[in-house]
Formats: sequence, structure tokens, C-alpha cells
Amino acid sequence: MKIRQPIITVAGHVDHGKTSILDALRRSSIAEKEAGNITQKISFTDFPAQSLKMKCPLIEKYGIKLEIPGFLFIDTPGHAAFNNLRKRGGSLADLAILVIDINEGIKPQTAEVIQILKANKTPFIVALNKVDKVQGWHKVKEEFKDNYQAQPPHVRQVFDKKYYTLVGALHDFGLNAELYHKITDFSKNLVVVPCSAKTGEGISEILMMICGLSQKFLREQLKLGEIAKGVVLEIKKEKTINYIEAILYDGHLLTGHDIAIAKFDGYYTSKIKSIQVIEPLSFKFRNCDNVIAAAGIRIQLADKLDILPGMPFMSYTNEKEVKDYFKKDVGESIKTDKQGIIIKADSLGSLEALMVLLKQANVSVVRVGIGNINKSDVLVAKANLDINPIDSVILGFNVEIDDDVIVKDKIKVITDKVVYKLIENLQLFREEKSKEIEKERLMSMFKVCKIEILHNYVFRNTSPAIFGVRVVAGRLVNGQEFIDDNNEKIGRIKNIQSDNKSVEEATEGMEVAISIPGVNFERRLKDKKYLYSDISSKQFKSFKDNKDLLSNSELNALQEIKIIKQKNDYVWGG
Repeated sequence: MKIRQPIITVAGHVDHGKTSILDALRRSSIAEKEAGNITQKISFTDFPAQSLKMKCPLIEKYGIKLEIPGFLFIDTPGHAAFNNLRKRGGSLADLAILVIDINEGIKPQTAEVIQILKANKTPFIVALNKVDKVQGWHKVKEEFKDNYQAQPPHVRQVFDKKYYTLVGALHDFGLNAELYHKITDFSKNLVVVPCSAKTGEGISEILMMICGLSQKFLREQLKLGEIAKGVVLEIKKEKTINYIEAILYDGHLLTGHDIAIAKFDGYYTSKIKSIQVIEPLSFKFRNCDNVIAAAGIRIQLADKLDILPGMPFMSYTNEKEVKDYFKKDVGESIKTDKQGIIIKADSLGSLEALMVLLKQANVSVVRVGIGNINKSDVLVAKANLDINPIDSVILGFNVEIDDDVIVKDKIKVITDKVVYKLIENLQLFREEKSKEIEKERLMSMFKVCKIEILHNYVFRNTSPAIFGVRVVAGRLVNGQEFIDDNNEKIGRIKNIQSDNKSVEEATEGMEVAISIPGVNFERRLKDKKYLYSDISSKQFKSFKDNKDLLSNSELNALQEIKIIKQKNDYVWGG
């Protein structure tokens, strides 16, 4: 049985050392002149078995018979994160390395990665990075387990405290973590390898673990198939040529092969014009006529097609193979709801990962798409304003807003390159918007208002009385009934004018003219400073129950109304 290279990805929270760990794994074999540029220039590293044997002496020391042809490490700077790279039916990664800073533990992005790894059923190990920063720690032995024993007792104690805190945190995710050298049953425990990307401690152990685990548990999924299958990473342009940069994760691909590439509502077909493959432990590509999975490749097609990042592809000899493989449209893997927010992302995998997290957060999605936020997205969000304003949101992961798009004030656009921040900002907006909607509902039912009479602006004494007021708290609306500070009814507002124009309402701080029929200003109001909206005891209790929706000035006005009302009824509002 021929098996392919396992595809390995590195993940973790910002600044916990993902790139440093990956560089340390690469640097163990890559020439120094290439090492400095590699993380910025490549999306994958071909790490052949021969290099593994040379640079990881623990493989031979512990008698591991190397059967895999090597590893393909994925790194995706500038586009979709590792956990969003998916093949049809599962994660593109066969195994992941989750990097956690021993001094900081699990952070929001770590939690997000764990959730998606579990959702995708991707096995992973933990690289417990930055042990060199544990107070008093020194590298005196090559292997971690020997180096740990060589540390002074107080240093081991500091390490143990940090380590067991992490074990407890991982247990909350349903993970039974244990140090790699203490595990007897790898099917029951999550492997933890303490390491330092800076000193190189633990790096060989990481390589040894992923070799052993790949061969023990991944053999079936590493079987090399006959049909070439892969995932598009991105479209790259060099001079006048457009290349598809992709991962070939199964089969054997040849120049001249017919190829089908998925789109949301079906697939494109074309012919492979040329292939380039990443060279072992290098960022350079070389031309080739054929390539065997797993490999990082660039392919040029015979046709110009509107291909989207993240889409799966396959080689084929007849249309039936394609129809069977793409028997369901790719879009069907992302089930939308009848009502919800709009989401856009940079690739299909990003959308799928975002959908997983939104589902966990109980957020419905009505529309999805790949690429920048456009006019059509804004129109859907605008329609949501009339249905449910809390859904008038466009969420964009690693995308921008098209230049010709004008976003109205009531439509919320939230973009970010980090998924957990995107979800966090969405939840914050929804909480604030919900309070705003509830306040509007409450205020539309009952109005709390306090106005100050502006005695220098009396325009008419009676039939009706017309005079100036300043809104001290709440909202002043037509038809509102007012009382004075003795709980005596003054009358109902007939009209409100601002800048000589009639308006339906006036908000806090506005100075307007009002008219009240049936009242003589000179007799009733010349000695009054404030008037208050007349509310019932039941209405007062409703405001009180929703006091977190009211401003301080509204709460103060409400309390003054209660004091006025209790002059005649001491149990009012109680």
C-alpha cells in the first residue's frame, strides 16, 4: 500500500510562537540563506523523509521505522488561516500542531482553534512553547525529559505549576493532556511537548511525535488514491501568467490532465497547461510534468476562469466522475437560514469555519459569499432593517469593502483578520443593538419626559398657549400629556416646532416651541420651571424593570415623577 505525505499545519494564538515553531522545524534542514525569507514567501514546505532522519536523531534512537515519505507543512501568511483550509468532506490538515505559550496559557484564539479542530475532527498535539522563559530555566540537556530533571527543584516547581494549570484548562475542553514521554495510550491522551523555538529544545520531540502518530493512526487516510484531488489556495499573477497555487492532497496529477474545479453552483472544467511543484525544503518552484500527493503546486490552466480560493478540484477522464464527486453543489455545505446576517470571507474554508463558530454563538446567517463586500450585500442588509434590525450586519473575514460601496449609518459592517475578534465584535454589537431596540419599543409604548419652561419665549398666552421649552430628559412627542410639580394636569401637547418647522418629536437637549390647548400660560405656568410627562403607576413599574435601557437623566426624571405622584398616593409606583 502506497501512502502519501501527511499534511501538517501549525496554529495558535497571536504571539504564542506559531511562525517561530514552524521556522524552527524548517530551519533544522533549510539553508540559512533561505531561512530568513521563507515564512513570507511560501504557503507550504516539503519536508522529505531523508531530511527527517538526518535532523531528528530521536527517530532512530527510539526505533521508529519511518514509512511515511515525509511531511507537507502548510503555512498561509496573507490569506486563510490553517483551520479554514478544507478539502471536500473534512479538514485539509491530517494533523495539527497547536502552539501555546506556557506563560500565558489558553487565549481566545487558542480556544477558537480548539473548537474548529474538534469540529473538523482534526487530531493535534500541543507544542508548549517558550519554556526558556520559565524563570530560572536553562537548556543543559538535549531532550526535554532529561533537561527537566536537570533543572533545580524550585525551577521544576514553577514549570509544574504552569503546566498543570494548562492541563486543567484543556480538561475544560474535554481534552486529557499529558506530557509526551508519560503517555502509554496515545488514543486516549492529548500529546503535550514542552519546547522553545528560540533554543530548539523540544523541536526534535515534536518531529518524532508527528512521525509516530501519523504512522500509527493516519495510515488509512494517507492511502494514495488514483484520482488527483486538491484545494485552491489562491490565484497568483506573475508577469502576464495567472497561476493557481494549490495543495494536491491525493492522487497523481499530470500536465494535459482534464481538471474540474468547484464553484458554488457547480463546477468549471479545463485542461492543465503546466505544473510547478515546490522543491524540498525551499521556497522555489520547479517545472514538472507530473506530481504525486501530497504537494504544494502551481498550475496554469488552458482557460481563464473565475476561480475562488478554497475551492476543491479533481482530475477526471469522464464527466460522470465529476458529477459523482460534485454531486452536491459546494454551496450546499454551507446551509443558510431564512433570516440572519450576511457573511463574506476570503475562501470557502473560511466561510465554513465562520459558520461553525456562528452556529455555536446561535447567530443565524441568511447570505454567504467569497470576496469583498459589495453593493448586493448592502442591499440585503438594508432589507433586514425592516425585518429585524439586529440582522442588518455584514461580517467580513479577511476581506475589504469595494470602493463603490456606500454603507448607510443603520447598517453595521464588521471586518477583521482574526475570527474570534470578529465574533466578539458581532456579539457586542448585537447586545447594544438589542438594548437600543428594546428601549425604542418601551419608549414607543410609554414616554418619560421632563421639560424646562423657557419664560423668555412665550409666544401666545392662551387658545392655545405657545411657549418655548428645553427637553431636559427623555423624548417630547405630540399628544403627550403633562403635569406640574404638584401633580396637577396641565394639558396635552398639540404641536412641536423647531426652527419654525413642525416636528413629531424633540430629544434631550433640544429647545423647541410647543402649543397646549385649554391652558392660560400667565395663570398656570408663569411660576413653574419644570413640567413632567403624566404616566401611570403600571407604566412606571415597566420603566423601573427596564432601567438599564434608560439614561441617567431619564432615571432622574422618573424618580422625580414618583416623588410628585406619591404626594397624593404614597404607594404609587411601589
